[in-house]
Amino acid sequence: MLKQLKEDIQAVFARDPAARNTFEVLTTYPGIHALIMHRVAHELWEKDCKTSARILSSFSRFATGIEIHPGAKIGKRFFIDHGMGVVIGETAEIGDDVTLYHGVTLGGTTWNTGKRHPTLADGVVVGAGAKILGPFVVGKNAKVGSNAVVTKAVPDGATAVGNPARFITKDKEVITTAEPRCPEQIANTVENTEFQAYAATQEQPDPMLEGMRVLLDRLEQNEQRIHSLCTRLSILDPTFNLQQTIEQPLSDEEIKIIEEVRRECEAQKTSSKA
Repeated sequence: MLKQLKEDIQAVFARDPAARNTFEVLTTYPGIHALIMHRVAHELWEKDCKTSARILSSFSRFATGIEIHPGAKIGKRFFIDHGMGVVIGETAEIGDDVTLYHGVTLGGTTWNTGKRHPTLADGVVVGAGAKILGPFVVGKNAKVGSNAVVTKAVPDGATAVGNPARFITKDKEVITTAEPRCPEQIANTVENTEFQAYAATQEQPDPMLEGMRVLLDRLEQNEQRIHSLCTRLSILDPTFNLQQTIEQPLSDEEIKIIEEVRRECEAQKTSSKA
């Protein structure tokens, strides 16, 4: 238990630059307080002292604003930043090196008994206000953006954004390391897995803009092909009136809208390459 507490404290230093010393972390971080009480409550739950476990978890909720059911399984180096409004359900399972921000819900979508809450694999980051609902897996090193609503499995290394959530994936190597044994190794692990506070960055691509960019490119190609076919047809058939096939010009307002969309698409394409 003491070794686990030391790892939890070092995880705070690795993921929160505002943390200054161990005494401050132990006395002022509600995420640490909730985690300590949960680990005790979970032991009581596993030993079939369920009423005592629920009483302790209720006191923890009152003291910290963080509600963790004593039946939830939580791994090593778990960090809840800010913490207020976090809810973790009974059958939720959380791996190692997971980070949650305030307002996160790991909830269920059914009143049936059995597995009904999500499983978060190692290295997952969940942004403020996100809701992950249902008995599925959020893959290793995945990220859930702030205020996203996720109701289906998230692939390894993907980022889920929006409501309903859509997935953003990038082709990059997934770094795997041995279990950290010291603060320096924990910090290196966080850096290697590109830890991002609130699971969001300015370089994060927008799938809708990417789709519009592809459609605009394809539309331009199709217009060129149609014009080429009509030109050839007018040569083969002199009675064919080429002027009738020339498309109506776009209005200035339509051109302005298309150019703005294209600029946004190209800006995203450039930033994603960088």
